[in-house]
Amino acid sequence: MKALILCAGLGTRLLPHTRSIPKPLFPINGKPLLDRIIRSLIQARCRSIMINTHHLHHGIEAFLAEQRYPIPVQTCYEPRILGTGGAIHNVRDFWDPDAFMVINGDIVTDLDLKAVYDFHQHHGHPVTLVLHYFPEINTVSVDAKQSVIGFDDRDFVPSDQDLPKLTFTGIQVIDPQVLEWIPDTPSFSSIDLYRTLIKEGMTIQAFIPENCYWKDIGTPRRYQSAVLDQLSPQAFQLAFPDEPPGPTTTTRIAGDGSDRLWYRIASPQHSMVVADHGIHSRRDIRGECDAFIAIGRHLYEKRISVPRIYLADSFAGLALVEDLGDIHFQSIVRSSQNVDEMLAWYQSAVQLLISLSLMGGSGFDPSWTYQTPVYDKALILEKECRYFVEAFINRYLNIDIHVEDLKGEFGELADRALNGALNGFMHRDFQSRNLMVKNNRIYAIDFQGGRIGPLQYDLASLLIDPYVDLTQSLQDRVLEFCIQELSDRVFVDPVSFTSAYRYCRITRNLQILGAFG
Repeated sequence: MKALILCAGLGTRLLPHTRSIPKPLFPINGKPLLDRIIRSLIQARCRSIMINTHHLHHGIEAFLAEQRYPIPVQTCYEPRILGTGGAIHNVRDFWDPDAFMVINGDIVTDLDLKAVYDFHQHHGHPVTLVLHYFPEINTVSVDAKQSVIGFDDRDFVPSDQDLPKLTFTGIQVIDPQVLEWIPDTPSFSSIDLYRTLIKEGMTIQAFIPENCYWKDIGTPRRYQSAVLDQLSPQAFQLAFPDEPPGPTTTTRIAGDGSDRLWYRIASPQHSMVVADHGIHSRRDIRGECDAFIAIGRHLYEKRISVPRIYLADSFAGLALVEDLGDIHFQSIVRSSQNVDEMLAWYQSAVQLLISLSLMGGSGFDPSWTYQTPVYDKALILEKECRYFVEAFINRYLNIDIHVEDLKGEFGELADRALNGALNGFMHRDFQSRNLMVKNNRIYAIDFQGGRIGPLQYDLASLLIDPYVDLTQSLQDRVLEFCIQELSDRVFVDPVSFTSAYRYCRITRNLQILGAFG
C-alpha cells in the first residue's frame, strides 16, 4: 500500500508553541510524532509515503532530509490548505490501483496499521474508517453492522436504534475509485465526501479495534497527556523494577504560588509525583523544566536530600519524581512542642542548606540555569528592588515612588549583601513550603530557580519565612549554629558573614513583599 500523512494544519489550539515548530514534529518520548507514524507505516509494509505540508513546511522538509527511511518519503506543499479531501485529491497522481491509507499527522496510537489494511481488503466496501471509544469527542454513529451512518448531530440518524457514538481516529483506508467523487475545489473535507457516499447508498465500514491506545495531540493538555502515557510505565519500571506493570490512577495535588501543576500517579503499591512546568517549545532558550532536570540530577548525584528524578521530557515540561509525601517543614515546626524541638528541626534544615551550598556548588554548571547564572548586583536591583517598588509600593500600596528615586540606597544595599557572601549553590527560595519531611529526613524541592549565590540569602529565606514567623531569639540561635557548622568545613569570618546575612535578609524581604503584593 501507499499512504498519505496529513501534516498541513496550522495547529492553532497549540499556540504559541506551533509558531516555531509544526505539530507533527512535537516529540513523544524523545521522538517526533511524524517519525513514529512513518515507522508504523513502514512496519505495516507500506511501500511509499506522501506528506502534505503547509504551515512551517520547511521544518518538516528539513527533518525528513536528515532521515534515512527504507522506503520513499516525499512531501507535497500546499500554498493554500486544501482540507482532508482536497489533500487526497491533490496527490491523485501518487496513487496506484491499490487501496491506500490516509492518517492524521497529530495522533499517537499503538494500532496495528497492517491489520486495518487487511480488514479493508476483505470487506469489499470503498472506505474503512478506524473508530475508537474516546468519550471526550465521541460523535460518529454506527449501526449494528458497524457501518458509519452519521458523523455528528447534523446528520439524521434513526432514533429507534440504540446507536453507540465513537471517535474518528483520523486513520482511513480508501479505494482509488473514491477519488472520482472529490470535486476539484479549493478546499474539501473528506467527511463531506463520506456523507455524499452514504447518501448514494455506499457503505463506509468502521474498524473498531479492541484494547487500542489512541490520542490526538491537538491541545496542550492532550499533548502532555500523550507524553505522560508513554513516560509513566517506563518510570514505574525504573523506580520499582520488582512491581509488575498494572493500572495507575492520577490525581491533582496542591502546589504553591507558581504556574506549575502537580500530580500524583499511584499504583496499588507505589506512587510518584509529576511536576508539570508547561510545554517549552523554544529550543534556543533554556526552560524551567530544563533547569529542574539538570539541577535536580546534579544535586541527587551529590547525595543531597532532593527527590530523585526518574524520567523527564523537557519539551512537554514534565518530570516524574520521587514521591516525598505531603508533609511540609512548615507543618512540622508549627506542631513542635517546644523551642528546643523547633531548634533541632532548624539545625537539620541548616545542615541540608550547607550541603546544598557547598556540595551543590561543587561542579555546578551555570548553563543549567534558566533565569540568571549568578545572584549578583544586577539581579538584586532588578528582581528584588524594582520588583518591590513596582509590585508592592506602586501597585499594592498605591504610592507613587519610582525605583530611580531609591537608586543610591538600592545600590548600597546590593553591595553590602554581596560583600562577605559565602557563594555556592543558592536555592533562591529555601523556605518551609519548599522543604518536605519524609521519615524524619528533610528534602529540598523546587530548586529549578537555583544558581550560584550567597548561602546567606538562603539562610535568610529560611529564617524570615513568612509562613512560620520565627522569634528573633530563635533566628539568632540558628544563625549562630550555621556559622559553627560552616566553620568546621570552610573558613568563615563571623563578622562579615553576619553582615552579609543581615543585608541579604533585607533583599529577601523585598522579594517577599513584591511577591505577596
